[in-house]
Amino acid sequence: MAQHSEKAKAKLHSLNAALESGALTQVKRILNSGLAPVDVAHLIESSPPKARKLLWELVDKDLEGEVIQHLSEELQSHFLSDMSAEEVVDLTADMDTDDVADMLQQLPERVTQEILESMDHQDRARLEAIMGYPEDSAGGLMNTDTITVRPDITLDVVLRYLRRHKTLPPMTDNLAVVNRQNEFIGILPVSKLLVSDPQQTVREVMTTDSRVIQATQHESEVAKVFERHDLVSAPVIDASGKLVGRITIDDVVDVIRDEGDHSLLSMAGLDDEEDTFAPALKSSRRRLVWLFINLLTAFTAATVIGLFKDTIEQIVALAVLMPIVASMGGIAGSQVLTLVIRGQALGHISNANINWLLRREVLIAGINGTLLALVISLITFLWFGDPYISLVIALAIVINITFAMLAGAVLPILMKAKGIDPALAGSVALTTISDVVGFMSFLGLATLIVL
Repeated sequence: MAQHSEKAKAKLHSLNAALESGALTQVKRILNSGLAPVDVAHLIESSPPKARKLLWELVDKDLEGEVIQHLSEELQSHFLSDMSAEEVVDLTADMDTDDVADMLQQLPERVTQEILESMDHQDRARLEAIMGYPEDSAGGLMNTDTITVRPDITLDVVLRYLRRHKTLPPMTDNLAVVNRQNEFIGILPVSKLLVSDPQQTVREVMTTDSRVIQATQHESEVAKVFERHDLVSAPVIDASGKLVGRITIDDVVDVIRDEGDHSLLSMAGLDDEEDTFAPALKSSRRRLVWLFINLLTAFTAATVIGLFKDTIEQIVALAVLMPIVASMGGIAGSQVLTLVIRGQALGHISNANINWLLRREVLIAGINGTLLALVISLITFLWFGDPYISLVIALAIVINITFAMLAGAVLPILMKAKGIDPALAGSVALTTISDVVGFMSFLGLATLIVL
């Protein structure tokens, strides 16, 4: 495996060198015979826009389908938008149905309809079955390449039926057992099929307590089921119990990766599909929205400081110490916010344990706030020699850490209840709360105690 990785790196290095020197014939040869499609896709995504266009044009037509399915949604949409309906149909001919559906859902409805009309009846019916479900549901994630068998036939008949196939669908670890109405009954594990008496019936060998996914189930819930039960594949059924497809682990890995990217980028106010090499103007527009929101929150904090400008003018030390109070509250709150968002993603947090969680955070805030207040007040006294300012900052630290930690626990819960993504908006709201409470408590106490 390591040897294969080193060979791939060496080929990528050779390709980059050829690309820089302008040796396009050599680049084309390496792209189409020297690299795996996933490595070609990685190279395209790692290149600036002009180089991307050139590399894509050098990929052979018969390899485009394998390469494009490894690209980000934004790049897929960009390349597909330049193709005719017939070209897209040819490109997706050998692709899994769920991957084709994902790509088509990125295109305008008019273009998608034109592409569907260009397909044969069977392929169109499979695609429409998937596209009838939301993209982030099990139905939108599933594939329709499921092999089904009836419960009353023998295993020998099943084996002869399988041998008629040239290949089996990827990751076929079991066969779905259905009745004549296509209602799901259970699964026949391939491992049992191979070691059991061929004269036994499917009903005698099949498993009826297998994990089944509802087509309307959210993809994040599907990922949890796969993770919890170590599944390789799982059947998908509709509301009436009929088998409509199956989900495999490779699709679930994509969901887990996408959710990780979403959480990471959302914390910084970035879009899920943020492209490392996107044009400057495009990236600027995406980032500017959250920068403006942060600007508004900054002015809110500045307004609070402005209310106490006379106090700051009389006691210069307050201006020096203010950032400490806001910073400590922000960090303490961020720790809790991250923990709660992760707990929500894992399904650990519910109405049954919210109160316990809040009580625990209050206790932690009391312990950490008191210890930090003692350290900071001692340093402040040694620095400025004023016991009253030391008292003020100690009280403000305890107040702000407590409020910030409670906000970090409560905000994700409230946002999720209101249908707001806490990963996207939680950090902005928390920063505002910790800044406002920190400045208000510190400067307000200074006005009351010191002056």
